[in-house]
Parts: sequence; C-alpha cells; structure tokens
Amino acid sequence: MSPFSHLIGQSQAIQMLTQAVSKQRIAPAYLFAGSAGIGRGVAAECFIELVFSQGKSSGQKAILRSRIQQRNHPDLLWVEPTYTHQGKLFSPAEAEAAGLKRKTAPLIRLEQIRGIARFLARSPLEAERSIVVVEQAETMAEAPANALLKTLEEPGQATLILIVPGTESLLPTLISRCQKIPFYRLPLDDMLRVLQRANQADILQQPEILQLAQGSPGAAIAHWQKLQELPDDLLQALRQPIRSHRDALSLARQIAQTLEPEAQLWLIDYLQQIWWQQITNGIQLVTQSALSPLQHLEKARTYLRRNVQPRLVWEVTLMAKVGT
Repeated sequence: MSPFSHLIGQSQAIQMLTQAVSKQRIAPAYLFAGSAGIGRGVAAECFIELVFSQGKSSGQKAILRSRIQQRNHPDLLWVEPTYTHQGKLFSPAEAEAAGLKRKTAPLIRLEQIRGIARFLARSPLEAERSIVVVEQAETMAEAPANALLKTLEEPGQATLILIVPGTESLLPTLISRCQKIPFYRLPLDDMLRVLQRANQADILQQPEILQLAQGSPGAAIAHWQKLQELPDDLLQALRQPIRSHRDALSLARQIAQTLEPEAQLWLIDYLQQIWWQQITNGIQLVTQSALSPLQHLEKARTYLRRNVQPRLVWEVTLMAKVGT
C-alpha cells in the first residue's frame, strides 16, 4: 500500500512525488505551495516515508511511519516557527503548554536555519538521504532566508521541503532552487472524507464554518475549535439582532474582558459570515446601509491590530449593528 493512501485529494502532487521516487529523480528542494490545512504536511510525511522505506519490509514500514509522525527519525529534521522567551525557542505547542503570552506571531529564526546546516553537515545514518521540512517557511525574515539559500546551493545528500501558502511569500532566489508541488483546496466530497476520518463530521452542519474554511479541512477543524472556546451566552447573543445601544455596550465589555486578542480577531471573521448571512437571507438587493456593519467589522480588525483599546473598538462596531 502506498504511503499516499493516507492523503485525500491532491492527485497532482501525489503523482509528481511518486514519480520522482520511482524514477530516482528526487529534487534537492521542493516547494509545497497551497493553503494551510489541505494536506501539505501529510503529503510531506507520505513522501518521506516513501523515500525512507525503499527496500524495507511491511513491518519495518509500519515502524518507520510511526517514527516519521513522531519526528524521531535520525535523518529527518522537522522545523516549525517558534517564539522566543528568555533566550530559548518555543514551538506554538510548547509555548501554550508553558503558559507563555504570545503577543507576536511565531517565526522561522536564523538560529533554526543554522541548525539545519549543522544537521546536514553529517551523512545520513539510516536512509540514503536526509530530509528537512520547514513549515511556514514564509515566516522567515531576510537574514534566515539568505542563510537557507546558502544551504540550498549545496544540500549534499539531502532534500529540503519548504511548506508555504504560495510562491509570492518567498524570496525569488529561494523559489528558483525549488521544484514547486502545487496543492489545491478540496471539494466538498473530499472535505467530508477528511472530516469523517478525523471524527469531525459534525462540522459539515455548520455552514459558516465551511465558508470560513474555503475548502480546507484543517482550517475547518481549527475554526470549529475556536468556536467551541466562545462562551455560550456570548455566542447566542451575537447570533441575535442587537436591539439597543445598551446591549451593544454590554456585549463589547464582555468580549473585551473574556477573549484574548487572537480570539477577538477570529471573532471578526466569524461575525462577518454570520452577519452576511443575515443581510442576504431573503433579500434581493443589498443596500449600502445594510453593509455598514460589515464595514465596521473590517475597521475593527485594523484597529485591534494597531492595539487600540479593544472595548472601545467593539463598542463602536456593535453599535453600528443596532437595529439592522
């Protein structure tokens, strides 16, 4: 059974990667380009398994798959964006477990790129080549990107996989040294298969979540989890018409006091879907005045990112919804 049997959809990527291995034409570097949550990371795991499993028995392949998924194979280095705290690097999962406040987005840092160079300085221990995966490679600043470029120029017995949303997010010099593997958003049938496999089929009954996900099962699951974190009373109130300025002020206070900044930004995306459905439900002509609350939501996103006082931002935003 092919390792790619674990990947739903993405037939073009599967064909390109399978042929590269079967014809022994594995590139020094690949660019896995496409939206988050549509299988880029799973495809990387499948490809690594296919490369590392040459000549192994079925039992050995099962063990190999587990080692790859757990990131403990000696010839695999999996790099993801990190936060810094007191001179140490923390992955998003480690930062959350440590209870660290995260005011900025995680980044691929120069120290991590130097770690890749050190990793590739030695020969592979078990496989014929080493493989390095860099998640969210678009988060590299210029210095780490230039350092990675030097590694790509002489990778040795190695293949690097850069996972990015699109080619426009990287330096042209990096892109020119990678073979692009395109990934596409999934149709609804494939979304259903992925969500059922993940025991998340209930998400398909949430049209606003599917709209937010835009063909990405991973995004659908992430949005669903964020929705579950909202207080039930707040969620119910936001789904109903806001009838008075007093109600708007009360909701604004609750949002500012109970939700972290990241959750407030996500709430804007969710409310855009909810309010748009309310505006267009049974309406033949959408007027400019009806769109006003959506415009205020977009302004709220900008103000929150500029660290304007959240309660004030939500007061103005929600009062625009009163009576609409």
